[in-house]
Amino acid sequence: MAGAYVIGFLEGMGAHAYFLATGGLHAYSYAPMPIQLIFHALLLLDPLVALLIIRARPDSTLLAAAVMLTDLAANWDVTWNAVLAHPMAYLRPVGLLPITVFAIFVMLTALPLRRGLRPARPLNLLAAGDV
Repeated sequence: MAGAYVIGFLEGMGAHAYFLATGGLHAYSYAPMPIQLIFHALLLLDPLVALLIIRARPDSTLLAAAVMLTDLAANWDVTWNAVLAHPMAYLRPVGLLPITVFAIFVMLTALPLRRGLRPARPLNLLAAGDV
């Protein structure tokens, strides 16, 4: 499960890096300024989440969920009218559909993965009366 997180967030970083490389700072000029800032911030947040997941930090899953919820809300906000006008155009394996599927996956698995990443409690070899 952690591997899917890492792959998904690194893919997101790659997409945002591509958009920045091809469109510059105005790559998201179609979106309101707060959403543009979110999309640019994802270039840093996505690899940070991936790194924290690789390092097995339990709270990284909560950050992953927050990042994906924000990313999903921003993407749906900028495409909502287009989706209403042409819903079938968004049932393709790039763009809004995979972002939505990945966000749902992260939301459903963040707490179970967090429990799995918790460090094991140290084994207390001494009983209370052995001291």
